[in-house]
Amino acid sequence: MNKTFMFQKTLTFLILIGFCTGNLAYSEPDYLKLRYAMVTQQLKAKGIKNKNLLKAMFKVERHKFVEDNLKQYAYENYPLSIGQGQTISQPYLIALMIQNLELKKTHKVLEIGTGSGYQTAILSELAKEVYSVEILPALKENAEFNLKNLGYSNVKLRCGDGYEGWKSHAPYDRIIVSCAVSHVPQPLLDQLANYGRIVIPVGEETQELLLIRRNGKNTTSHKISSVNFTPMTGIAETKQPQP
Repeated sequence: MNKTFMFQKTLTFLILIGFCTGNLAYSEPDYLKLRYAMVTQQLKAKGIKNKNLLKAMFKVERHKFVEDNLKQYAYENYPLSIGQGQTISQPYLIALMIQNLELKKTHKVLEIGTGSGYQTAILSELAKEVYSVEILPALKENAEFNLKNLGYSNVKLRCGDGYEGWKSHAPYDRIIVSCAVSHVPQPLLDQLANYGRIVIPVGEETQELLLIRRNGKNTTSHKISSVNFTPMTGIAETKQPQP
């Protein structure tokens, strides 16, 4: 038996062992290590300080909410496609928005723009109840599958126009909007509880991420950051606020 033949047999054997044990170089990434790096290098290093939020960001497996061919990039700090022309926001931006909500375990949250359900899952870890509205049926169904598969039971999803919110479960302690609007929708303001907070990107050519607080009949607005979100879709978003 010549050396070439022996080498080929040995290589074949090693390949078979590799497939069975997953020990070859092309086995899937160490997602736990990547998540730890995301939390320490992208979130904590950039000013995300809320300990419960950091724990939730470490726990929720972002790679299970993106397309298969993008899983290896799941813990990088940039948006990724989730199909239907939509994207999942970068981890730091999600963390920044949620940190400004100042969530408590007693809170009821309304989320506008479910996407693939990643942000929904993080909200679920931090709040009592999450109600999420997604306008695209395919995304809503995918998010429902993802969240159910991962055991998130305090979440309810609905397919509808996010501009109108979800009136039947109002008022909400916190509202988070994951798409840009030309103006703050009045229905969302109407559905916000007293002392509640909304985090929302507002603008067309240029956008600002705003924190809106309610105190009785009055609301105040504070700019968090400049952002670039996908515009809200739906008929209602074209409505202009009444003078």
